[in-house]
Amino acid sequence: MDVTILEHDKNKIKLELSGETHTFANLITKELWKDPSVIISGYHQKHPQTPKVTLILETEKKDAKKVLLDTLESLKKDASDFKTKFKKAVK
Repeated sequence: MDVTILEHDKNKIKLELSGETHTFANLITKELWKDPSVIISGYHQKHPQTPKVTLILETEKKDAKKVLLDTLESLKKDASDFKTKFKKAVK
């Protein structure tokens, strides 16, 4: 995956994720909505057969970059917890 920053200021960030589709972008945007400072969290894919999505995040007061990094850490923790529980379940 390649990440290109298309736009960035304190409260807004717009990224292009090359090599990704709806699955990954949807996961991130849904998790971002858990933060009450998020005004806009969404993504756009021009064509379903194009592995490139544009992710948009806008916050009310918090730094958009920090909100995105915190969200990615939360997803990482959730994935790790799931992995641990799954390994335990299949023993």
